[in-house]
Amino acid sequence: MIRRPLLAACLSSVLLLTACGEKQDDIGAAPRTQKLSLMLDYFPNADHAPIYAAVGNGAFKTAGLDVDIQTPGDPSTPLKLVAAGKVDVAISYEPDLLLARDKGAKLIAIGALVQKPLTSIISLPAAKIAKPADLAGKTVSTAGIPYQSAYLKTILEQAGVNPSRVKEVNVKFNLVPSILSKKGADATLGAFWNYEGVELERAKKNPQILKVDDLGVPTYNELVLVTREQDVRDRGPLLRRFVQALQSGALAVKADPTAGVDPLIAASKDLDRGLQLASVKATLPVFFPAKASNPYGWQEPREWQAFGEWMKRNKLLENEPNAAAFTNEFLPGEGGKPAESSPNEVQPG
Repeated sequence: MIRRPLLAACLSSVLLLTACGEKQDDIGAAPRTQKLSLMLDYFPNADHAPIYAAVGNGAFKTAGLDVDIQTPGDPSTPLKLVAAGKVDVAISYEPDLLLARDKGAKLIAIGALVQKPLTSIISLPAAKIAKPADLAGKTVSTAGIPYQSAYLKTILEQAGVNPSRVKEVNVKFNLVPSILSKKGADATLGAFWNYEGVELERAKKNPQILKVDDLGVPTYNELVLVTREQDVRDRGPLLRRFVQALQSGALAVKADPTAGVDPLIAASKDLDRGLQLASVKATLPVFFPAKASNPYGWQEPREWQAFGEWMKRNKLLENEPNAAAFTNEFLPGEGGKPAESSPNEVQPG
């Protein structure tokens, strides 16, 4: 994110990224079946329903893709694996991608799987936390991720609470157990409102859920599809077929959530079907852009810019973020569109 090489200039503008030269959006019939490896961000779950729906309804097959879905042994590895060329596409988080690029990784997001933050502050009734100001004097657990600490600081400052009045504890991935324990935290920041929140509701724990983007943290895409910059240049037709087949899966889930849940459960039989179905239903609105005029997978340029600037202000990034972190060129209807103008636009090559 320090530099704007020729490739970045070709891919990016601050307001919209498009391809260099003319791109055809119509994927047509695939010339032959091609393999594409996809690394999930975590264990298979409701967040991945559009992917499994595209498997279940044959959308990937119709697009000429043999998609190998892989689960990471360690949630920190997907971006490393895609950067090393070990997998073609990885699902990751917008802040993690920005951090990786800041360290020199030549990676780029080609679409948003989940359009809004899922990260939230979750507490149980006994903690009496109805609003951020109620966190004063309380203990909040996180997974120890630096940007979660920055979220908490921003939220507290927005609420007029001195961060020194809140104790933060690192519980790694034991977020929900930390608030269920009698001697645990009063609240947790890092659990997802659409999954852990739904799970607690189904268990009749009556959780209080506060979404971070309602509390002062700039909105961002929770889950994005990431590949290498060189693959955007060299394998555009393959990526376009993948993203547009994924849209078919998302639309199938929108029409009937079981279209994503059934193949998900078939692939991971240990999952609770009731939880996955309830979680998919809760997630449906954020599988799609807020503006109906935007295509599936849309990444809003102004939001990327604002969130990157927030990360820089909070000393999470050493360098100024730039627009080369993402592109919308492979989304349905976006191939070959001219770039929108902006005061800081980098002209495509």
